[in-house]
Amino acid sequence: MSLLTIGTVAFDTIETPFGKAERVIGGACTYISWSASYFTENIHLVSVIGDDFPNSELKALEERGVNLDGLEIKSGEKSFFWAGRYHDNMNSRDTLVTELNVLADFNPVVPEAARSAKYIMLGNLTPAIQKQVLDQLDGSQKLIVLDTMNFWMDVALEELKEVIKRIDVLTINDEEARQLSGQHSLVKAAAVILEMGPKILIVKKGEHGALLFQGEEIFFAPALPLAEVYDPTGAGDTFAGGFIGYLAATDDLSANNVKKAIIIGSAMASFCVEDFSLNRLKNLNSKEINERIQKFKQLTHFEV
Repeated sequence: MSLLTIGTVAFDTIETPFGKAERVIGGACTYISWSASYFTENIHLVSVIGDDFPNSELKALEERGVNLDGLEIKSGEKSFFWAGRYHDNMNSRDTLVTELNVLADFNPVVPEAARSAKYIMLGNLTPAIQKQVLDQLDGSQKLIVLDTMNFWMDVALEELKEVIKRIDVLTINDEEARQLSGQHSLVKAAAVILEMGPKILIVKKGEHGALLFQGEEIFFAPALPLAEVYDPTGAGDTFAGGFIGYLAATDDLSANNVKKAIIIGSAMASFCVEDFSLNRLKNLNSKEINERIQKFKQLTHFEV
């Protein structure tokens, strides 16, 4: 099934206890597309870049089956840039530089062929831009997933709530779930958020895995214990790409298959953090992915 993803395609400079990576490729849309491409081919990307973005990276995306008709390239302008430094525990970071550049006046245009995409991944952008994308869809969608962050809850809460009413799955971290709901207990927070419109809430807990809330059902997917985590940047977007890519490939939205998709997303995120930028995601094969999924199965399997 066809997949449409919207988000940033960007440059990052990243500092972690393991080193520094200068002006490497990043952006939510980039991570989502690379991750999803291991499961489904018919991917449409909507984003904006400057003419400083490497053609080789665009060609690599196209070779993964990503259609770039919705990628706007602004001549003479610079792509979005973010720089950050991670603390020793790798769970928190400081933003050092944010340069919106072409993103400052981005007005997404969804190509005609992508407006009927059945699976939609709205990456973390302003609620206004996410709404613009929803307004261009033809209404035939099977699943719409939204990612957002605490910043938009601070500065555009009412707009965000309007967008949340129109989606099926919301993915946020635990602190964002508490902020959005006003509840400390994640179970109570989930109940409040599901009343806002989505059918499913995924609460990302970093190195502690992810929680899935669907109706009365709760499912927990652990994070794989890794000897070394080099760069957490893009892990959440990689998770989202694996999650929706698997659902688009299987076209099965049953409760059990959504649980499988959570594990698939977690497996893909575990690869992402093993190296800087997209380095690990670009060098995967199906055997490695299947073996990693089996590790997740072994991690949680027991008999009673």
